[in-house]
Amino acid sequence: MTPDRLAQLTELRHALHQIPEVSGAEEKTAAFITDYLRGYDPDQLLTGLGGHGVAAVYDGAADGPTVMIRCELDGLPIEEISDQPYRSTHAGRGHLCGHDGHMTIVAALAQDLAARRPARGRVVLMFQPAEETGKGAPAVIADPAFGELAPDYAFSLHNLPGLPVGQLALCSGPANCASRGMRIRLTGKTSHAAAPQDGISPAGAMAQLLPGLVALGGGADLGADYALVTLTHARLGEATFGIAPGEGEVWATLRTVNDARMEALIAEAEDLTRQICKKCGLGVEISFDDVFEACTNDAEAVAILQTACRAAGHPVEMRDQPQRWSEDFGQFGKSARAAMVWLGSGEMQPQLHNPDYDFPDDAIPVGVSIFTAVIDNMLR
Repeated sequence: MTPDRLAQLTELRHALHQIPEVSGAEEKTAAFITDYLRGYDPDQLLTGLGGHGVAAVYDGAADGPTVMIRCELDGLPIEEISDQPYRSTHAGRGHLCGHDGHMTIVAALAQDLAARRPARGRVVLMFQPAEETGKGAPAVIADPAFGELAPDYAFSLHNLPGLPVGQLALCSGPANCASRGMRIRLTGKTSHAAAPQDGISPAGAMAQLLPGLVALGGGADLGADYALVTLTHARLGEATFGIAPGEGEVWATLRTVNDARMEALIAEAEDLTRQICKKCGLGVEISFDDVFEACTNDAEAVAILQTACRAAGHPVEMRDQPQRWSEDFGQFGKSARAAMVWLGSGEMQPQLHNPDYDFPDDAIPVGVSIFTAVIDNMLR
């Protein structure tokens, strides 16, 4: 990649970095990407996929597979800490997971494809909404317009702090953990703080529930039986001294390597909760949100990425354990051969979702070269 082109793409990344929007609200980002893609003459340009999703399609002259390259549109509801001139202009929101960098890499492919279309098959550049909540990929797949795309192969990348900038890692099989948020609402009866015995407080139940949930999953090795329960929020009654509480909430994130273990963990957490609430005379409502199924890399798709990395001149480290964090990209693997590669974003890079995280521009050429090699090897 020439210095001039990298400078152009860096400018694009910085522009995207300034306008982060949270999951499901990516209207301005989607419009920005749509305008950019329109300048590179796709054969189809689909918008509004599963919300604000955008897809640019480049057709080959001969029959062949449909290859989708996917990235994410959304930012995070976190205030960015940065003194960079391109820092977020949206208060309380930031591109602190690197989706601005991922979008830039995929958008760069449009320029190449406009100049030289695939010889066969077609390429779909997918800008997916709402990855951070796990709702985006299922919504895109459920959109009737996605049925026209029906990719045979799907590829993506995610940057990885702790790995040197531009270095690559890949695994076959489990790639990202399943996770879901468990929301527990406990209901009893309020009373005067001078007569707590006349009410039914959730306090005792919560005192048992908090350590009980954590004990169901302590993490440890990322094997098939891995389970981790993380308490993320708890609330008891109202902030007052005069009322003995009559309701409370507990939120926890459940995490496993595979979907079967997740179903078992859910059952264990629900049983524990209901037993404690019954013993304490409380009503209980349990609901789930931010649902991510396990993300699994297909062996053939992994082999294609390995070949592409070698062709692009970037050795790839093969790993035998998934990432603990979750991804909804695995949804595309239900109907396509799919795999994600991890792109190093720096040994000293703050972790994903940290307020001072910032995608490294020097990683952009590596990501572009990998996906270009995938397209060249498969469709040219």
